[in-house]
Amino acid sequence: MKKNLIVFAVAAIGLASCNGGFKQGDGGLLYNIVDDKTTPVIKGGDFISANIITKTDGDSVLYSSYDAGKPVAFPMPAKLPYKGDVYSALLMMSEGDSAVIKINADSLFKKNLPKPPGFKGKYIIYEVKINKVIQKGTLTDQLFAAKIDDYFKGEAAKVKGLEAGKISKYIADNKLNVTKTDSGLYYQITTPGTGAVPNKGDTVVVNYTGRFLNGKVFDTSNKETAQKAKIFNPMQPYQPIHIPVGVGGVIAGWDQGLQLLNKGAKATFVIPSKLAYGERGMQAIGPYTPLTFEVEIINIIHPNPNAPKPVVPVLPGQPAAK
Repeated sequence: MKKNLIVFAVAAIGLASCNGGFKQGDGGLLYNIVDDKTTPVIKGGDFISANIITKTDGDSVLYSSYDAGKPVAFPMPAKLPYKGDVYSALLMMSEGDSAVIKINADSLFKKNLPKPPGFKGKYIIYEVKINKVIQKGTLTDQLFAAKIDDYFKGEAAKVKGLEAGKISKYIADNKLNVTKTDSGLYYQITTPGTGAVPNKGDTVVVNYTGRFLNGKVFDTSNKETAQKAKIFNPMQPYQPIHIPVGVGGVIAGWDQGLQLLNKGAKATFVIPSKLAYGERGMQAIGPYTPLTFEVEIINIIHPNPNAPKPVVPVLPGQPAAK
């Protein structure tokens, strides 16, 4: 992956002015196939798995599958939505190819996507690496679906096999002095609290930041952290959340970890996927993805037996129990 990113970066620098090195396709499409393999070209109806970075021509990244931790997988449409879209360029690529694709921003926003607030620039740039192509050809829908399913299972097995090594490397690289529980949760108390730890049914008021092991923030209760990580959502309140512990309302890594901390404590959790999203993943979190959280216990509230049960918030970092 790093090699691909370096290739893309060098290509982007070298081709930044006057469309140098780009070829022109239909509808004003500009493309440059950086790494051109001899495998069969993609056709309508084929299945594709690709890593994609989408950015402005000012190098502001709008999306990165590398940051998301998983490639984008999709079937090629049998008919192009319109001439000059990104699919038009993909039809000139094949498995193993890398390319830089430039789409006129005004045309793209007019036909297909909402314009991001404050967007400036003439082009949307796609940096694409085609990982896998499964050709539809004359396969029946059933056989085609089975080949795609086998591909996903194989990719999941690869990711699962790498998880333990990723966790060990993260702990070593960040010089964490963690304790491992019997369930497999790793935690380090960075600031001790005071008083008793919460009991089952107590509500913990907690500030948190969730990250992938590459350091990318995917969720937080802190407004400044969200803004810095460029994931700020004006619809989110950004305040400490209330979590009833020990009742299975959140992922197991949270449910177990919060019961180890008392009021005022700050800690780092490193949570293996079996205590988080497992083999399915959730939204931007891929299958077999370990996560790390920085948490701070603001308060511990003991239940009032006469009070109605609180509604557990379902946020990307702590989903509802299965």
